[in-house]
Amino acid sequence: MKKATLILAVAVAASLWATGASAMTVQEFLTSASRIPQNPTALLRADTRRLMNETKQAFATVRSEQVAAQGAGRRPATCMPEKVGVSPNALLARFNAIPAARRNISVTQAIREWMAAEHPCPA
Repeated sequence: MKKATLILAVAVAASLWATGASAMTVQEFLTSASRIPQNPTALLRADTRRLMNETKQAFATVRSEQVAAQGAGRRPATCMPEKVGVSPNALLARFNAIPAARRNISVTQAIREWMAAEHPCPA
């Protein structure tokens, strides 16, 4: 039983490390997004689904950090409401507003900064 738990812990740690190592940057996101046509067929493209999944994962990460901070009694970086609606155009506008010199940050970091600006926690 202990060996199985250890193997599971190592597998989870390895998957987290691999995910962190392959985090998409804002520049990579914008480059991929620029190749996607803005029409109904875009939803059929693998690139679109990949960008949507990257965005969903970034929001999930920021949300879990918020919940973890609240659970530990710390002030979270964001106080996002339960549901946050973001249009593709708003997301692209926000990412395009990031100066070119900073576009090497991860999509998750960009979402974290955006949500902290849009949904700050009261002091």
